Amino acid sequence: MYVTLVKVLVKPAHIEDFIAATRLNHEASILESGNRRFDVLQSPENPGQFILYEAYVSAEAAVAHKETAHYLAWRDTVAGWMAQPRQGIRYDALFPQG
Repeated sequence: MYVTLVKVLVKPAHIEDFIAATRLNHEASILESGNRRFDVLQSPENPGQFILYEAYVSAEAAVAHKETAHYLAWRDTVAGWMAQPRQGIRYDALFPQG
């Protein structure tokens, strides 16, 4: 699997808006044929800190995700709410496989 952990730091005034927009992206992303997981995690110590755990069957499926209308809408909607640019870190999943 092709996994990306996306670290997002959101401005305090926009946390609830970010959660709502990200829920829409999550709900559409998990319906993509190449998606295996799309988890949205929030830090209990820092409510403005989020991790998006995105697992796709392949690099091609991950690229296709970034071309979807729901991803593009999310990206444009949340851009101004971030306290710093989001950071994606790529991983290969070892277990579970596939």
